Amino acid sequence: MSTTYSISDLARELDITTRAIRFYEEQGLLSPERRGQERIYSPRDKVSLKLILRGKRIGFSLAECRELIELYDPSSGNQKQLHSMLMKIAERREQLEQQLLDIEQMKLELDTAEERCTQVLEQTIQSQIGHS
Repeated sequence: MSTTYSISDLARELDITTRAIRFYEEQGLLSPERRGQERIYSPRDKVSLKLILRGKRIGFSLAECRELIELYDPSSGNQKQLHSMLMKIAERREQLEQQLLDIEQMKLELDTAEERCTQVLEQTIQSQIGHS
């Protein structure tokens, strides 16, 4: 018999809230079995949830996580999923590099603005002192 998990089992094991798990279910990222009101999660649901959490940590959108989950196919060694993941990682890395450049540029602009403000203040103070 295959292992199954309750929502509280998954929440405890993955250190997330049951509310978060229900949210991912509402988004169509998880599809547990139902036994009355009880949700029964499969090992595949657990893998999907781990993928979502990892994806979130590295900045993937839920849509990107969904794409990766849809490619999950252990019978093929998950090759399509892994190739897609590598492409998404490269894209994310590129975005982060661009953001770093943007941040450095913004810091330079802040330095320039700060320097100008300081100079104007010093000139204002000097002219006030000169008029006293």
